[in-house]
Amino acid sequence: MNTNRLSANVEKALSDQMNKEIHASHIFLSYGIWADDKGYQGIANFLYRHAQEERNHSIKFMEYILNRGGKPKVDAIPAPPADPETLTACFEGVFKHEVDNTTAIYKIVDLSMSEKDWATWNFMQWFVQEQIEEETLAQNLIDKLKIAGGDRATDESLFTLDKTLQEAPNDVPLAQEATGDNP
Repeated sequence: MNTNRLSANVEKALSDQMNKEIHASHIFLSYGIWADDKGYQGIANFLYRHAQEERNHSIKFMEYILNRGGKPKVDAIPAPPADPETLTACFEGVFKHEVDNTTAIYKIVDLSMSEKDWATWNFMQWFVQEQIEEETLAQNLIDKLKIAGGDRATDESLFTLDKTLQEAPNDVPLAQEATGDNP
């Protein structure tokens, strides 16, 4: 008896996204190694934590596919991009990756809606919310670096930024949670 409740298209899209999340993990790991090598241990730690978070996202996709009777397919993971030249390039790379990932998430939401696969549509809502957080977090990285002086920041500013990111939480406040008392 076939117990797969995913269409072939949805199963492939979910497997592709699982692999995209693994690739994201490798990108953030690579950027973290680059930052660590440059002496930015706080920034590196921040990126390492996010590499693990992306891996966790891939596991969510894997488990969902299995729970729906499908079989996830692990593909070869492309190499991460070359090391960034600057912190600006690093943070912009993180932001670009998150925006690209959001686009991929939305395509799965669209596909699940067009196929009336409400279980997958519901599952994907967590990722829609997560991508709001991820894009906000990436934009905050860029903003913090700009405040510090961008690529012309002083050593003292970069030291402070590095320390701030070492201690930064993995999540950010979102508009959906804002109130008049807590904007």
